[in-house]
Amino acid sequence: MRRSLRCEIRFLRIYTLTSSLVLAVLCTAAFRQASTDKFDELTVGRLNVVDADGALRLVLSNKDRMHPGMMDGKLIDRPRPVAGLLFFNEEGDEVGGLTFTGREVDGRGRANAGIMFDQFKQDQTIGISYSETDGRRTAGLQVWDRPDTRLSELIDQLNAANRLTDPAERQKAVAAARASAQPAPRRLFVGKLPDRSATVALSDAAGKPRLTLTVDAAGNPRIEFLDDAGKVISRLPQK
Repeated sequence: MRRSLRCEIRFLRIYTLTSSLVLAVLCTAAFRQASTDKFDELTVGRLNVVDADGALRLVLSNKDRMHPGMMDGKLIDRPRPVAGLLFFNEEGDEVGGLTFTGREVDGRGRANAGIMFDQFKQDQTIGISYSETDGRRTAGLQVWDRPDTRLSELIDQLNAANRLTDPAERQKAVAAARASAQPAPRRLFVGKLPDRSATVALSDAAGKPRLTLTVDAAGNPRIEFLDDAGKVISRLPQK
């Protein structure tokens, strides 16, 4: 009798162990299968891509849930009603992306689109952009000369200004914060201007154009050299 009981207990132990192993194998297989599923179509409002440690690296979002931007762990206190794609570096800073808007207002189109790449700890330093308002369009490649200061310093000031409840005071504080920021002149533009001319403009460290190569809407080419006041000092052809 005791011998029979011991046999039954041994059988139950083996059965339990075997069942547990089989269940573990099935769960692992199911998990692996689920992790490699393919979808023909996926509808989301926002998609976050993270590293293995959970650090945010990429955001794909509609205009209602777009990330406001972050630098040195500080979120920018602002609405950002644009759809697009944003990238973040290993430190959690936004480093550029692709955004776009477009709508019709009073029968005329208004649109903006751009792909930007940010300087480390600063704003965009190179980008390709397009803008349109009432039939006037600009599109081109741009390069900016950003300062060495961290953008998070300006973010602190702008966030403090945006917390003001009085609209006039808030607008004044925002303007003062932006005016106190170090200049970030545009040094290069290659593209099309609203007058339909194709232009290459090279600017000095103050952001003032000093050399332009232009082909106007009628097909007339010219090269112009300018002084720091914007006056043309030499032109080819001269007429």
